Amino acid sequence: MTNDTVQTDHPVHRSSSIQLLTDTLISQIAAGEVVERPSAVVKELLENAVDAGSTQIEIRLENGGIKRIAIIDNGCGIPPEQLRLALTRHATSKITSLNDLENVATLGFRGEALASIASVADLTLQSRTAEEPHAWQMRGNDPTGTLSPCSGGFGTTVDVHELYSNTPARRKFLKSEQTEYGHCAEVVRRIALAQPGIRFTLMHNGKATAQWNAHNLSQRCNQVLGEQFAQSQLPIDITVGEGANSLRLYGFIGQPTASRTRGDMQYFYVNGRFVRDRLLTHAVRAAYEDVLHGNRYPAYLLYLTLDPSLVDVNVHPAKIEVRFRDSRSIHHFIHQSVSRTLAQTMEPHTAADESIAYAETPARSPVSWHSNTPPVSYGVEQKTASYGALFRQSREQEESHSSPLPMPATELSDLFKTNEKQEEDFPLGFALAQLYDIYILAQNRHGLVLVDMHAAHERIVYEKLKTALDEKTLQTQTLLIPVTLKVTEIEAGTALENRETLQELGFDISALTPETIAVRTVPTLLREADTANAIRNILRDMHEYGTSSIAKEKRNELLATVACHNAVRANRSLTITEMNALLRQMEQTERADQCNHGRPTWTQLGLSELDALFLRGQ
Repeated sequence: MTNDTVQTDHPVHRSSSIQLLTDTLISQIAAGEVVERPSAVVKELLENAVDAGSTQIEIRLENGGIKRIAIIDNGCGIPPEQLRLALTRHATSKITSLNDLENVATLGFRGEALASIASVADLTLQSRTAEEPHAWQMRGNDPTGTLSPCSGGFGTTVDVHELYSNTPARRKFLKSEQTEYGHCAEVVRRIALAQPGIRFTLMHNGKATAQWNAHNLSQRCNQVLGEQFAQSQLPIDITVGEGANSLRLYGFIGQPTASRTRGDMQYFYVNGRFVRDRLLTHAVRAAYEDVLHGNRYPAYLLYLTLDPSLVDVNVHPAKIEVRFRDSRSIHHFIHQSVSRTLAQTMEPHTAADESIAYAETPARSPVSWHSNTPPVSYGVEQKTASYGALFRQSREQEESHSSPLPMPATELSDLFKTNEKQEEDFPLGFALAQLYDIYILAQNRHGLVLVDMHAAHERIVYEKLKTALDEKTLQTQTLLIPVTLKVTEIEAGTALENRETLQELGFDISALTPETIAVRTVPTLLREADTANAIRNILRDMHEYGTSSIAKEKRNELLATVACHNAVRANRSLTITEMNALLRQMEQTERADQCNHGRPTWTQLGLSELDALFLRGQ
């Protein structure tokens, strides 16, 4: 044996004596969490300006915010004797006790922003209160803490120069000027959407790039998100509960036909704070499952307000995530609210009516279970051969006339002129003809309506199937040989904690060992599915979101397939009576604007558009 030592590529780190870090190093470490890039500086300073009660905020950027960031507001200002304290770490006027921390009602509260920014940049703080004859200013990196008088209006100005000038290694990780400016502009948009009553001005390299005057929420939405979203949005405003237990969801959701290839137009706010929370995103996404096509992303601008004590905003360094005390109820409320708005029919209704209807909806009664029973025929498939039979009497009357159109266009015109109430009852109007045995041409008071008859009837059949299934007892099937699964301790615990919920979904699950579960019963509709994979996905969802929609999604996928094969097919001629019957069913069916795959079922060509096609009036 030899005493040769083994050479390693990595040095061995031995513990050294414990020592306190310097204040400068502590601030720079904190800045790594708070000041990720210029947009993080803009976010922190804008939140302080909003908390100060400002009505006008100006943002000046140079070189994408790398060279300079200046935030100028007309808020309450900082008294001169507190300027030095404002630049000290963990100094804030927004919380004073643990109770305040558990009921945070402001955007900022930690008191780290100014000190952290000053540790990695040249910061100048200038402020003037209503009681002061002039403004005062102080340099953030001035060790003497000297105050000096200066000129300035009421409010506060924070001027940040040369970000990461004293930490060049961090500066190397920044992107191009245009990229960094894009991130800063997005932060300004997010806060502007949350504060419609504040006037925002954004300038880059001396040029004004955006200016949004104080408006109501709808106008601010149109200002920031553009005309395209404004034309495709559905308003939502639903409140449940009273007092401290009340929940309110309001804002705008995009119609499914206005979905996007990226999730770049999704804005969710909790008590005025922009968040990107998986629970909230999942709830909205699940509400769109029935009407969204492929890998498309919905567009929405939503605001959730609730008691601050029911949500913890102090779970992420950038305050971009939150934690709810009762995540399951929040998920259910958001999912149901968005689903109800998307499910609205073409009948006239108001947001207030929808809110009342939601609030008065009784709790779902327990599901009754029956095992090993034969499948039930719900009688709503409406095969091609039987579709017209629903209206046989009307068709026989129609065929007895010599005219091919039982309701000529002239009579339709007279009907619109003489019965305004009927116009409101039938927003899709009345059928005129069929184009290539695929599309229905109809006339309403606005102009021409084009309907894809197969897509429209597919949605009608699908919704009837779902309703029929929900109204009947859910059928389950006991497995001859239970499916056993090896699971983690967390998955096993989730299964036991949510056993009643799993039974509502049709699964009877029991624990065999701490890491093994047995599935003894499955829903009849899912008997051909991959049980093991479905259970793992359900348990994952329940652990992450407090609920699971996978079983329902699988069921709906099967129903959608049934509906597609039982809908009236293209290339089949329909009579005028049958076409009108289809239009009436569409008007009474939820989500009738889209088929099961998210494609539109009908479109409108207004009289003004038709006039433009033929240059009428020009």
